[in-house]
Amino acid sequence: DGYKCTLILTEGESAKGLAIAGRAIVGPDHFGVFPLRGKLLNVRDASIDQISKNQEIQNIKTFLGLQHKKEYTDTKSLRYGHLMIMTDQDHDGSHIKGLLINFLQVQFPSLLKIPEFLVEFITPIVKVWKGDPKHPTKQISFFTMPEYERWKEEHKHERGWQHKYYKGLGTSTTEDAQIYFRDLDRHLKQFHTMQEHEEKLIDLAFSKKKADERKEWLRQFKPGTYLDHSSEKITYEDFINKELILFSIADNQRSIPSVVDGLKPGQRKVLYTCFKRNIRKDIKVVELAGHVSGMTAYQHGEASLQQTIVGLAQNFVGSNNVNCLEPSGNFGSRLQGGTDCASARYIYTRLAPIARKIFHPADEPLLKFNEDDGEKIEPEVYVPVVPMILINGADGIGTGWSSQIPNYNPEDIVENLKRMMDGEEPKPMKPWFRGFTGEVTALGPDRFKFSGIIRETGEKEVEITELPIRVWTQDFKDRLEEIIKGEKVPSFIKDYKDYNTHTKVHFVIQLDEKNMKNMQEENLEEKFKLSKTITTTNLVAFDPEGRITKYATVEDILKEFYAFRIKLYEKRKVCGWRITQCLTRANETLAISTE
Repeated sequence: DGYKCTLILTEGESAKGLAIAGRAIVGPDHFGVFPLRGKLLNVRDASIDQISKNQEIQNIKTFLGLQHKKEYTDTKSLRYGHLMIMTDQDHDGSHIKGLLINFLQVQFPSLLKIPEFLVEFITPIVKVWKGDPKHPTKQISFFTMPEYERWKEEHKHERGWQHKYYKGLGTSTTEDAQIYFRDLDRHLKQFHTMQEHEEKLIDLAFSKKKADERKEWLRQFKPGTYLDHSSEKITYEDFINKELILFSIADNQRSIPSVVDGLKPGQRKVLYTCFKRNIRKDIKVVELAGHVSGMTAYQHGEASLQQTIVGLAQNFVGSNNVNCLEPSGNFGSRLQGGTDCASARYIYTRLAPIARKIFHPADEPLLKFNEDDGEKIEPEVYVPVVPMILINGADGIGTGWSSQIPNYNPEDIVENLKRMMDGEEPKPMKPWFRGFTGEVTALGPDRFKFSGIIRETGEKEVEITELPIRVWTQDFKDRLEEIIKGEKVPSFIKDYKDYNTHTKVHFVIQLDEKNMKNMQEENLEEKFKLSKTITTTNLVAFDPEGRITKYATVEDILKEFYAFRIKLYEKRKVCGWRITQCLTRANETLAISTE
C-alpha cells in the first residue's frame, strides 16, 4: 500500500524536524521525510553523467521506486504515491520547488499528469496578532510578502498589532508544526495536472537556450504580483508566472549591481554596518559577518557573507582598483585569484580611510532606507562621489541577465566628470587595473587586448614578468607543466624557474632548441598565450529607477551616474539652505526671548 503514502522533501535538516513534529499528528505510517541538501541540480541541460552522479536525484528516484523512461498512468507501482515539497516561503524556497518540478518534467513527465501526485506544504511568512502571542484575540497569517505589505498599508493607522517574520521553516516551533498539520486543508496545496503549454513555460524558466525569452518574461513582470494561496489547487502556469518569477527578480537584484553605487545588496549591507558601527579598528571577518547579519537582516549563508567582505577588501592586481575595506591578513593574491585567502576566523578588516570620502556622510539624510521588522536597515542605494561601478567593475550572473563591466582608472573618470561639469562630452576610456604593467590595446570601440610581458634573455631563454589580466599565476604555471609533459603538442619548453611572489610575476623559461627553431620574438606572445581580450558589450546594471538596463557604452554609464549625482548635490544644497534658515530663525527667537 505504498502508493497511499506521501514522501515529504524538506529544505534542510531544520525543516525535517518541523515535518517530523507535524507527522506525529497525522500518523507516521503514511508519511516519510527526507531533507534536501541545498538546491537540486538543473537537469534540463545537464549531461547523463552529471545526473547519474548526483546523489540527491538518485536518492529521490530510489525512495519513490522510479523506473527510468517508464510512462506512469497511476502510482500503484511506486513506494510513495504522493510527493510533498516543504520549503521556506522565501524566493530560494520557490526556486527549490521549481527545480524539483523541472526534474520531474524532464525525467518523468507522466507523473505530473497524475492528479494529486505533486503537492506543496505552505507555511506563513508573517503572522500578525493582537493581545498575548500564545492566546491572541485576533491573528492573521500571510503566506506571501506582497499580501502582507498590502494589508499593512490598509491597516497602518490601527494600533495594537504585533508581527513576527518567519524567515525560514526553522523559525516555526514544534507547536506551530502541529497546528499546521492539524489544518492540512489550509496548508496542503495540490498542483493541477500539467498542461502542454505549461511544459513550455518550465522550459522557458530553466533552459540555458532560452535566456533571451527569459528577459522578455521578466520585463513583463508587474510589481505586487503574488500567487494566491486561497485556491485549493495551483496551476504550473501560476507557479511559474506568479511565484518563481519573484525568485528570478530577486536573483537579478542580488547578482547585478546598481549603476549608482556599483554595489550588490550584500556589499551594501556590509558597508552600511561598517559605517554605522564606524569600524576604524581591526575586526575579525567572521565577527563582522555576524554584525552585518544582525543589523541588516541578511538572509543567506554566513560563508557567502564572509566572501562578500573579503571581496570588498581585496587589492591584488585584477581585483579592486579602490578597496573600501582594508585587508589585514591573507585576503588572497594574484597567485590564485583570491581563492588562496585564509579562513574568515583568522583575518581582520576595517574601513579604508578613503571609504568615507567616496560615500560621504552628508548624503545620508537624503537616502531612502530599507526596512526590516519595522527597523531601518541599509539604504536602497548609496550615492558615491565617483561611479564605483566603473572604478571596481562588476561581474554577475542572474536569471536571463548577466553583467561584465571591467575596471577603469579613477583619474580618467574624475577627468571626464570635470569635462561634463564644463558642458563637454566625456572622452573614451580604456579599461585599467591597478598594478597591471602589461599593455592594453584597443581592438575596436568595445574590444581591448591585455598583453603580458615576455622578452628573450638569451638564445634559449625567455623571461615573463607580467600575465594578461586575471590570468592567475598558478593557472599559468599549471599550463607550463602541461606543455613540458608534451601530451597535446610537442614540448617547446625544457624547464622553467619560478621566481613569483604574491604580487609579482616572474618566470624564467629554458626553451627546447629543437622545437623552437625559427621562432620569432613577435610570436612568443601567441606561443605562450600571453594575451586576453576583454569586451565591453555586456554592460548591464540596475538604473537609478531600479530597472535592469543594458548600457551601450561606458560613457552612457558615466552620464547616467553624473545626472543622478548632480541632482543629489542640488538636494543637499536646498536642504542646507533650509537648515541655515531654521537656525537663523531659532537664534533670532532666542535673542528676543533673552531680551
